[in-house]
Amino acid sequence: MSKVKSFSLLTDFDVNLFKSGKFFRAYEKLGSHSVEVEGEWGYYFAVWAPNATAVSVVGDFNKWQRNSHPLASRWDGSGIWEGFIPGLKQGLLYKYAIDAPDGRKLVKGDPFGWFWEVPPQTSTVTWDMHYEWQDHEWMDSRKGKSSLEIPYSVYEVHLGSWRKKPGATESLSYRELAEVLPAYLADMGFTHVEFLPVMEHPYFPSWGYQVTGYFAPTSRFGTPQDFMFLIDKLHQAGISVILDWVPSHFPTDAHGLADFDGTHLYDHSDPRQGFHPDWKSSIFNYGRNEVRSFLISNALYWLDYFHIDGLRVDAVASMLYLDYSREDGQWIPNQYGGNENLEAVDFLREFNSTVYESFPDTITIAEESTAWTGVSRPVYTGGLGFGQKWMMGWMHDTLNYFQNDPINRKYHHNSITFSLVYAFTENFMLPLSHDEVVHGKGPLIDKMPGDEWQRFANLRLLFGYMFAHPGTKLLFMGAEFGQNSEWSIEAGLDWTLPAKKFHKGLQTWVKKLNHLYQESTALYEQQFVPEGFDWINHGDHQRSVLSFLRKGKKEGDVLVIACNFTPVPHENFRIGVPAAGTYTEILNSNEEVYQGTGHLLNPQPIKADKQEWDGRDYSIGFHLPPLGIVVFKYQKAARKK
Repeated sequence: MSKVKSFSLLTDFDVNLFKSGKFFRAYEKLGSHSVEVEGEWGYYFAVWAPNATAVSVVGDFNKWQRNSHPLASRWDGSGIWEGFIPGLKQGLLYKYAIDAPDGRKLVKGDPFGWFWEVPPQTSTVTWDMHYEWQDHEWMDSRKGKSSLEIPYSVYEVHLGSWRKKPGATESLSYRELAEVLPAYLADMGFTHVEFLPVMEHPYFPSWGYQVTGYFAPTSRFGTPQDFMFLIDKLHQAGISVILDWVPSHFPTDAHGLADFDGTHLYDHSDPRQGFHPDWKSSIFNYGRNEVRSFLISNALYWLDYFHIDGLRVDAVASMLYLDYSREDGQWIPNQYGGNENLEAVDFLREFNSTVYESFPDTITIAEESTAWTGVSRPVYTGGLGFGQKWMMGWMHDTLNYFQNDPINRKYHHNSITFSLVYAFTENFMLPLSHDEVVHGKGPLIDKMPGDEWQRFANLRLLFGYMFAHPGTKLLFMGAEFGQNSEWSIEAGLDWTLPAKKFHKGLQTWVKKLNHLYQESTALYEQQFVPEGFDWINHGDHQRSVLSFLRKGKKEGDVLVIACNFTPVPHENFRIGVPAAGTYTEILNSNEEVYQGTGHLLNPQPIKADKQEWDGRDYSIGFHLPPLGIVVFKYQKAARKK
């Protein structure tokens, strides 16, 4: 038996924090770490397995012999096993051999492992996290980039399928992505990129949402340092990075967290609480202190070691409700008889509070699909504490509306206006996400009715309405140029399409929208408060036209917006405006550069008439193109001398 030295990175204070659910930098001590002990370099290992009868480290360095390098159980009742193995170097494969209390012999990857083998291999790899960051300017100025009063135009990306290598289905590496993705995002005017989960996952078609290595970027595309390099380059290009984070469930793969020490350590033993019927996965036990330490440490780890600017938390609704996707008798009520998961609520509040206390210049975003109150309101007011929340209702209502033939849209007018009834109850992000272009739903362009010209005009109108609507924005990759097939992780996006005129026109349109969003304080300064929006006319259902104002903080910082959701052109359309002055068209989706017809533009500033309209004293007449959106910028009338 080889010598395993008695050594600990963990202090008594660390262990007490871990046991009380407050050890939020556990990644600095648990897992495997390169250290020097008594003049010898090697690796220190620490793993939580309280019900195990024995734990040892096995790997290629000891020919996977279970009894070669046993760890010692700490005396303090923490359930942590630890030890130092001299002579080990970076890049060695290892797992934990765990003797379960029922006699089973388990072999598990390291829950805190920083690097794993390329799937389908399942070993953890000894590694260190040293990297020379070059994004100092970004990090020093990041505080202003996390404000709620800035543009958030998010490009949602699945790293393995954004682009493939030429003539192949092989994904680009992190470093190959770093050569093209930052420049593309900067040119297109996106402010943020959001990556579908990058954490190590065994099954590629899960898109990363079935995580086994919570502390490791997937090795499919390179090393942790390679992923850091990609983030570094994105920051240098002025792009904020958001990661999808999945604390809602984990897969039951034999090498993962499930049945870790022969018991339900990370999840609930009762399947009514611990098993997710939709995803056939395990649900974290948020009431267990050590699990809270694990999860919140994981969140901080990505913000700390990888300079991540925000976390989008997946499937929050499934965490909040004990009866989520369950029938009567398939769930256990809380102590008060309700369906709220009180432990998950407390966990989410503590997660958000800890993130904002530790990294106040970052943001958390909830994917939450119900009417739960206060998701993006501060914890001290009773909210969950997220910075923003996906506006799922807007997404579904708007896509349903656009799928109607324009001649029938007047019967569905409420679908396109209803979002403004509740638009300011949360800090909403408007998502047109990956979920809308998979599982037989087809690409966005296929949801648009009409001939080719009308379908692209509809999609330009959809994106234009999205950017004009209060709230931040998210587009899934490929939407910006009209990807014309359902998203496939194997095939990736079709990058031949932007060379075709209608697709190029759409891409140019999205680029224009992004730049207009960034340049127009009226579109973002008050995007979460009712003071930033005012209807002009939301009741013109017969013509399927909407008109409204977007307003910045300064007096007179006003945009006038009109949307025509039918192919019927209007050559002298009149709407009420807020004041005397001139109104200059700064956006028209019917311009030829976007593959519009080039007609019904408004090239000259329009002076407001002293003519009452829409309940306002002043009004303007203008051309409103078919299936189009126009935006006018207000300029106050000069005072008469």
